Amino acid sequence: MSIGRQSLSLIALAIALSGCMKDMAAKMPFGGRADPPAEETVTRAASAARPDTAHAAPIIHALSLRGSVVEPGTPYARVADAVIASDSRVAAAELHIARLRAEAAKYNWLPSIGPRISLNSLGDFVADLVVNQVLFDNGRKKAERDLAKSHVELAAVKLVEDGNRRVNDALTLYVRAQESRELDSHLEFALKDMTQFEWIMNERVKGGVSDTSDLNVLRQKLASIRARRSEAQETARTAMAELDAMAATPLTDIHGLGGLRDASGGPALAVLRAQAERDIAVAEARIARASHLPSLVASGSGGQSPLRGSLDIGSDTLFSLGTVSDLRAIDASKDAASRKIGEAEETAERAIRSQASQLAAYTRQAKEADLLTRQAKQNLDLFQRQYDGGQRQVMDVVGVYETYAAALERAIDLKYKAARAELELARLRGALAEGAQL
Repeated sequence: MSIGRQSLSLIALAIALSGCMKDMAAKMPFGGRADPPAEETVTRAASAARPDTAHAAPIIHALSLRGSVVEPGTPYARVADAVIASDSRVAAAELHIARLRAEAAKYNWLPSIGPRISLNSLGDFVADLVVNQVLFDNGRKKAERDLAKSHVELAAVKLVEDGNRRVNDALTLYVRAQESRELDSHLEFALKDMTQFEWIMNERVKGGVSDTSDLNVLRQKLASIRARRSEAQETARTAMAELDAMAATPLTDIHGLGGLRDASGGPALAVLRAQAERDIAVAEARIARASHLPSLVASGSGGQSPLRGSLDIGSDTLFSLGTVSDLRAIDASKDAASRKIGEAEETAERAIRSQASQLAAYTRQAKEADLLTRQAKQNLDLFQRQYDGGQRQVMDVVGVYETYAAALERAIDLKYKAARAELELARLRGALAEGAQL
């Protein structure tokens, strides 16, 4: 019973010291304490029901406000929802781990209690209870809490990055499949038309009107169209097979492109990552600095041994001739971490502007290609009428038809280049997956 009473006395003493020594710690010259001030504790208790996320976790708050640029109800939205639903969510597991560590770090200012078992000179084991309470540590405990919180924010950034990367991969596969499907449809019509030309030329050769060389040229063109159509079909099948492997439900019945809204608002994910890494570096620098400075620890032990207590002043790192340089290097590391944010902002802005310019160019070229395709079709119709009137040869019409087919293929190519550029721009801005959904 006496052991239990002594243990309870030690715990009560440590808790009392953690509260009563606040004023003393605040007046000491080393500048920092382990436990939160009483007014902070009251404020936290009062605001626990309505936490200010924007102030407590600004990066997570910014991520939660990020909306997806994918228009709901479109093929893009169906693909994005399917691949997010089937995500293994490794980044989400890492975020959960970081949150648990941050939850544990919230209580690092409380006393640490543990047993101590020793063998005395008489060969008997002595069991005691040891209580340590850090009263003053130059802000190390608070820096540890800030470090844990920053790791949570970095894990949240990684989660959104992972979601955007996954949606981008899926939509890129989908766009590739749609492009190959549209090209296959075009080549199917081209094959039918060229087969008709080949039949006409074959009849003319049989009648001795045309030369065999023209028929051989047409047959070579037919073989090229068949080979290209088979390649397009295989590309579409491969892309859809990969997409189905990523998705929770089959997506073979989805056709067409989806629209993307404007995503000009909000910092890029690379900038938010740099901010989280800056906060981590600053917290680590504060911890490293505190390890070079003295701390005040209240200790107590009791049990089978007499009740003992002490106040100890010491530091984790012994002073040496390089200590001053170490402290300067720690302060310099904070500035270096802050500079990385500016570098990330510049890199992200350059990439976004370059991609926006490329998107504008592809969009303009696609419109020009559509106009050229319509003109080529009008020219083909004119040659067809002239052929029907006996004014043109078959190979004349075939040459104009190839011009029209090439213009149509270029229009298809530019259309999907613009779609891919639009997706890449949304990926750079981190706006393909909704932050709150992840």
